[in-house]
Amino acid sequence: MVDYVFRVGGEGGEGVISTGELLTLALARAGFEIYTFRTYPAEIKGGHANYQVRASDHLLLSQGAAVDVLIAFNEEAYQKHIQDVHPGGVLIYDSDSFSVASTEAVISYGIPLTSIATQQVGVRLTKNIVVLGVLSQFFDIPAQRFESLLKERFGRKGQSVVEKNLQAFHAGLEVAKTQTKRDTIHLGEGSRKIKELVLSGNESLALGAIAAGCRIYAGYPITPATDIMEFLAKELPKVGGVVVQTEDEISAIGVVLGASFAGKKAMTATSGPGFSLMTEMMGLAVAAEIPAVIVDVQRVGPSTGMPTKTEQGDLYLAVYGGHGNCPRIVMGLTSVEDCFYGIMRAFNLSEQFQMPVVVLSDQYLGHRKATVPAPDPSRVPIVERRRPTAEELKNYKRYHLTADFVSPMSVPGTEGGGYIAEGLEHDEIGYPAASNHENHLQMTQKRYGKFHRVEQIANDLVRIYGQEHPEIGIISWGSSEGVVREAVQMALDRGYSVGAFHPKILYPQPLAKLKEFINGTKAIIIPEVNYTGQFATLLRKRFAYDFIQLNKCVGLPFTPKEIFDKVEEVARNVDSRSRAYAAKL
Repeated sequence: MVDYVFRVGGEGGEGVISTGELLTLALARAGFEIYTFRTYPAEIKGGHANYQVRASDHLLLSQGAAVDVLIAFNEEAYQKHIQDVHPGGVLIYDSDSFSVASTEAVISYGIPLTSIATQQVGVRLTKNIVVLGVLSQFFDIPAQRFESLLKERFGRKGQSVVEKNLQAFHAGLEVAKTQTKRDTIHLGEGSRKIKELVLSGNESLALGAIAAGCRIYAGYPITPATDIMEFLAKELPKVGGVVVQTEDEISAIGVVLGASFAGKKAMTATSGPGFSLMTEMMGLAVAAEIPAVIVDVQRVGPSTGMPTKTEQGDLYLAVYGGHGNCPRIVMGLTSVEDCFYGIMRAFNLSEQFQMPVVVLSDQYLGHRKATVPAPDPSRVPIVERRRPTAEELKNYKRYHLTADFVSPMSVPGTEGGGYIAEGLEHDEIGYPAASNHENHLQMTQKRYGKFHRVEQIANDLVRIYGQEHPEIGIISWGSSEGVVREAVQMALDRGYSVGAFHPKILYPQPLAKLKEFINGTKAIIIPEVNYTGQFATLLRKRFAYDFIQLNKCVGLPFTPKEIFDKVEEVARNVDSRSRAYAAKL
């Protein structure tokens, strides 16, 4: 079975990310399942960057743990990552930059990458392409995959640029032939021949938004969400849509609400700092019952924080951000494939219940690339907002107190369908009623009535992995799904009674399904990529259960081993712990 992890490390500006991306595409086109992770500096140029790609002939759920092949462009990369290379793994390094003492633990190949690029090719910046040739030769990755990629990548820059990069690639091939291969890693052509696409989470989300009917996107550039706007700027006009780059995030959500008021499906995407600015206008969407989809690709905070690192730190903000009683739906995307279908569901919920939906992704998921089956939009039937009937337009009440709390929403210009949509409290017609106490209670009950109906939908959008009624349960959310799923399988293989519960709607919580899963367990672990255990805190408000928090707050995602190690720790103490908890009750 093929299952190898490659990691490229070096200085920002040395082509680390492009090396990883080209390697990823070459492996995918060769017929391998791929799963990537990248982290890069916040500086415009300089600082350490690394890109990891895992390739296999079977389904991948995480970025992997131990590294099989480390490519170090400089000594800093070597020092930072050599401890992650498992015994018997491979190190390929630029021998012009530093030297490495030979050890039995790691098989090292020193290649003068800089000299080859400078002297043979004449362009120092092509050393990352030289290393691709080395990788192709060493590990039997088909050379034609790289050659076609280089032609695609550099074709628009002219034939001379293409030729230089092909020259660099073949120079790497030739120098690798002079090395005696001492490792056993071999890839060749992969066995996966099904129709798949290589997408990042942000690209998948953007495609799903188009499929859902989004035709207006407004946003302001911010790492790590900007890719969504860049992708839609190219693709949305092809289906008659419009992308508006606004002067700030407040303007962006203003455009979204205006477009939605006018009858168009609209979306914005940002990260924590930008989402903070949007919270007041999100309150307007709640009060005026305007559909809106707001994507938060989370990064490390607070303030500017670590803009290029990942975290699940905005859940409190997504759930509670705003003043007054301000219900909104909060969803968590789980995988690259789920980004497509998840954003479609977000639009459906927003349109059906005429309220904002906050969609949480993160840097780890947004920038992750993976092979996914060609998306099928028919899997998520499109839902449109309720329109007034001809009879309702005779005496139109925009905020009519219906049995299901959802009122018909007209399009401006509809005869008889005019109404006022503003932030002041209003009556059924839409007239301001800021001094009517009883009316305010009715309208608050109306807004929360819609919100509570979402809970049943939330109960239908959960995934359970492993045992349905385990002794040790794991409740996770967002981009940790695959990592947890892999950890559960590791635990099951070792005989532990383990199961994982993963909701796609985080607020309101799927209470019925959660209760069913929690009942009978001896311990529940909640892993989160934040310091305070934000989802665990939300669940404690609903369940009198002594949840075990597993928090990671270093700007990096969990690995399956970290989850598994916690399962083992809990398993050693689970019987005594459950007896103590029962006595306390």
